[in-house]
Amino acid sequence: MMSAPTDSTVQTFHGGCPHDCPDTCSMVYTVKDKKLISVTGNTSHPMTRGGLCVKLKDYEKRHYHPDRLLYPLKRIGPKGSKQFKRISWDEALDEITSKWKAIIDTDGPHAIMPNSYLGNQGLVHGLNGGDAFFNRMGATVCERTFCGEGSCTAWLLTVGPTAGVDPESFARAKYIVIWACNSVSTNLHHWHIIHEAQKRGAKVVVVDSYASKTAKEADWHIAPKPGTDGALAMAMMNVIISEGLTDQDYIDQYTVGYKELAERAKTRTPEWAAEITGISADDIRKFAREYATTPPAAIRLGVALERSYGGSQAIRAVTSLPALIGAWRHVGGGALQFPVWEHPYKFDVISRPDLIPEGTPVVNNLQLGRVLTGELDLKTPIKSMMVWNTNPLTQAPETDKIVKGLEREDLFLVVAEHFMSDTAAYADIVLPAAMGAEMEDMVLSWGHLYLTYNEKCIDPPGEAIPNNEIFRQLAKRMGYTDDNFQWNDTECLENYVDWNSATCDGIDLDYLRQHGFARLKAFGDKDTRARHAKGEFPTPTGKCHFLVEGAKNFVAGPFRQMYEGFQPGEDLDSLPDYVPSRETPATNPELAAKYPLNIISPKSHGFLNSCYANVTEKIKGQGEQFVMINQLDATARNIKAGDVVKVFNDRGAFEGVARISDDVNAGIVVATLGYWRQLNNGTVNCISSAEFGDMGHSTTFSDNLVEVALG
Repeated sequence: MMSAPTDSTVQTFHGGCPHDCPDTCSMVYTVKDKKLISVTGNTSHPMTRGGLCVKLKDYEKRHYHPDRLLYPLKRIGPKGSKQFKRISWDEALDEITSKWKAIIDTDGPHAIMPNSYLGNQGLVHGLNGGDAFFNRMGATVCERTFCGEGSCTAWLLTVGPTAGVDPESFARAKYIVIWACNSVSTNLHHWHIIHEAQKRGAKVVVVDSYASKTAKEADWHIAPKPGTDGALAMAMMNVIISEGLTDQDYIDQYTVGYKELAERAKTRTPEWAAEITGISADDIRKFAREYATTPPAAIRLGVALERSYGGSQAIRAVTSLPALIGAWRHVGGGALQFPVWEHPYKFDVISRPDLIPEGTPVVNNLQLGRVLTGELDLKTPIKSMMVWNTNPLTQAPETDKIVKGLEREDLFLVVAEHFMSDTAAYADIVLPAAMGAEMEDMVLSWGHLYLTYNEKCIDPPGEAIPNNEIFRQLAKRMGYTDDNFQWNDTECLENYVDWNSATCDGIDLDYLRQHGFARLKAFGDKDTRARHAKGEFPTPTGKCHFLVEGAKNFVAGPFRQMYEGFQPGEDLDSLPDYVPSRETPATNPELAAKYPLNIISPKSHGFLNSCYANVTEKIKGQGEQFVMINQLDATARNIKAGDVVKVFNDRGAFEGVARISDDVNAGIVVATLGYWRQLNNGTVNCISSAEFGDMGHSTTFSDNLVEVALG
């Protein structure tokens, strides 16, 4: 607990934002008379610096929102009707476990599947918090690849599990490339560091297919056509190599496969890329030359880069650029993907993959609609699913199929939630889950090098309980006695972190309780960390791999319950390259004749995925569901600003208000993620494909063709 003010009824506590965001803000909870009265940023945190984003302002009000779920509920009406009756926890847990035991007896445990994501990023209550329970059950493993998993595969193949350049070290960079990341809306505290560098003279280049809030703050916005970033990166390689802008000494000492990469890059000329990307050859040359000759040069890779078929190969190409020019030699030089790779989390202890029976099948949450409707021919069809920390009816693709699947009377659905979300509306049993200030945890940080502690400071309202307590209670009724199911939240944290690692030197749980956060040790501070100045990449050779012989496709362990069975396993190209999208006018002219517009579906500024999209004040700030369209495309369809329009393809449709803007080029429309289906006529993922990208079973949210017409 932090220091208590003079008023003895007021206390302050350490908090950590639990939401799916790289910033993982350190916060301060203020409690009066056992009620949370305010949530503010922790001003002592060196990166988040006391600021909170627009989503988190008034976070305390979310805890007391009038629509908050307070008691277990049992469905009494048709699925999706939101007709429920209140029941006791004993009734709810007995109903769930008796149903599951019956399913296991008749169909086997593979007929049950979990479904979670990063609606909570806590080590105890988050993404992997239910893994041990379902792995002990022998349930079908859920592969969870909503965001960043193809990026992870590409990054790990190239440079291994490194945090890369310290995000705080961007303050020392002179040339900063933000590639497919809208930092102002989704990585705000890193943007502050970049903006400070920009004010000191650093050039900031944003590569994004539309003029995001971040692109508008850049010194140069480069807007390739959706899904063509790989061609841009390969053409940059061509210029850097052909014009002798490489750091040959660094290449010779610390890389693998330069000869082969240089050979491939010979034909990837700026003129070749200009035809594909829509960026002029002169601008491509200028970009490559500036990047290669302005040290320190840093690249921030956004997860949106993976969201087309070929996106992960693009990430391999972008990740290769720093080694070509020796950017890693410099403090503030290199590339940043997910710093989480150097965090000391013990995912094997959290998830317990050793409990998974051999031969357990895997399903992917992107293809949930296909799974639940029988479109995928599973040996054991899914008869029950438990959902927590995710809302697939807004966040997963092909949502109309998911609705059909959730309407099945033979599907027993359990949802742990804060509100009656689109998904919870179809549940048979709804369980009220605790929120951030109501439980102890340590929040995973995938955007900086700090551990972040979250202190329980109030009791949950009504009968809500934390996720981990739900699984402890279920385990007890299922007869599971493994250690994980006996630990309280504090004991979980003691076991889930490698406190003896070099990165935790001088840090333990008591330290975090006292300070709220701690910077990881071992690799220096922001002013000295040049992690790969002398190579030392965590790869099999210790070098950056342009070339990976015999590479096979895989999904990183934490996104599949740490299970190594049934990895995708397809052969991958040994080198990075441009791989075209599936759905563009250039690659699929027949489909484009029906649906001529590429759609991009970035995250919303005012929502955190689908969190807050049911809160009136947040909806007012974000605005109603919209479709951003260029004037040329609007005129051709007789669309005027403010018109209600319908966006559609063969997969589905949604409606939004037309925003006519030069922020998008002709041939592209933009509609953001997160809006709730029950409050709108469809949402953007109604039109999204569940086909995987090229690596890591990544998404293809930006690889979809649509048409737009007056609603």
